[in-house]
This record gives sequence, structure tokens and C-alpha cells, in this order.
Amino acid sequence: MNASRVRARLVALIGLTALLFSPPLVVIFDRPPEAGLSWLPLYLFAVWLLVIGLAAWLMERRWEDG
Repeated sequence: MNASRVRARLVALIGLTALLFSPPLVVIFDRPPEAGLSWLPLYLFAVWLLVIGLAAWLMERRWEDG
């Protein structure tokens, strides 16, 4: 994979990360439920895991194809 495609995909990942951690989307999961715990910690952990996984996949794929 050439460097421009990798750079474009990493920029797209940064944009996706900014969108997923933006306050309007985070507030949706921050609302208190009727009973039980808030979904916010689970959401933040899941998004963090997704971003780290995608970044690792992109970087590993870069070295395999080169």
C-alpha cells in the first residue's frame, strides 16, 4: 500500500475518532437510565478499543503490503 493511501486512511481514522468522542454523541450515552448504571463507561471503552484496533490493523497492514 502506498504512503498516500495509508495517510488518507489514518486521517479518516482521526476524523472517525473525533466524531465518536464528540460531545453530542457522548451525551446520548451519558443520560441516566431508569435503573442501573450509565452506559457511558462501556461506550467510551468500546470506542477506545475500536480506535486502537483499527489503528493497529492499519499500521500492521502497511508493513505487510510494503
